[in-house]
Amino acid sequence: MSAETPAPLTPDIDPAPLQVASRNWTRFLGPTISLLVLAAVVYQLRFLDIGALWKLLPTSIAFWAAFLVAYMITPLADWTIFRRLWNLPARGIAALMRKMVTNDLLLGYLGEVSFYAWARRNASITAAPFGAIKDVAILSALAGNLVTLVLVLLCWPFMGFLHRNVQDNSIEYSILFVLGLSLVITFFRNRLFSLPARELWIVTGIHMVRILVSLILTAYMWYCLMPDIDLVWLLLLNTMRLLLSRLPFVPNKDLAFAALAAFFVGHDNVLVTAMTLMASISLAAHLLVGAVLGAMDLVTEGRNET
Repeated sequence: MSAETPAPLTPDIDPAPLQVASRNWTRFLGPTISLLVLAAVVYQLRFLDIGALWKLLPTSIAFWAAFLVAYMITPLADWTIFRRLWNLPARGIAALMRKMVTNDLLLGYLGEVSFYAWARRNASITAAPFGAIKDVAILSALAGNLVTLVLVLLCWPFMGFLHRNVQDNSIEYSILFVLGLSLVITFFRNRLFSLPARELWIVTGIHMVRILVSLILTAYMWYCLMPDIDLVWLLLLNTMRLLLSRLPFVPNKDLAFAALAAFFVGHDNVLVTAMTLMASISLAAHLLVGAVLGAMDLVTEGRNET
């Protein structure tokens, strides 16, 4: 094998249930998920008031530059990881963007299933992809949990700023979920992971950089929308957002976060308006990317059939 094409670092064999006589199931799964994404695009359009959103859109170039980087940081970080593991070509970025949109619009980790199907159909992926995708997803969750717990510790003295119902324990339950999941991953790490230890540390480092860059850019975008906001609120909001993002089966996490912010902060607050605007912009981006990639997938599959 030439120096330009390093040997894959992933296991040579997928689990037995995923080893089938042919790749026909992946041919059907890809278009099915694409159709689901397109259906989700149509369904989620009800959340967008295009006219009102257009009037509220920021005009700052710096804001949109930060938004573009923040939106692309996840697929680019994933591409960096799988480029190292599989020598993934640049066109794999589209598959990773589809993974991100599928997770956000439909269901957490369904995007990983979609990406696995794409990897199985892709001739340039010579290694069995299941182990790498599993490890990368687990490490992403673990890195997110660790950062979330650190932020919770930092902002715990300021939790009183939130207008919380005395009987509401949603933040504590979320913290317990994050902590419990992290402990389970740590306890069963020898059985869960298949990549070499060195690669696990590198993947974790890339995830940590992705999360920190995303937090900084998100805080900057909020600052652009609310120049007078205190640093404490940026810390609290980012912590709440990360806590919500740790729950895997919550679709439209940005819209859910806007609703959660309204619950804890109060409806008549400029913070809630800014959170709702950010959620609407993110949703609009997902709908646009999901519609384009879903349509492209269906056209590509149709050509392959003929």
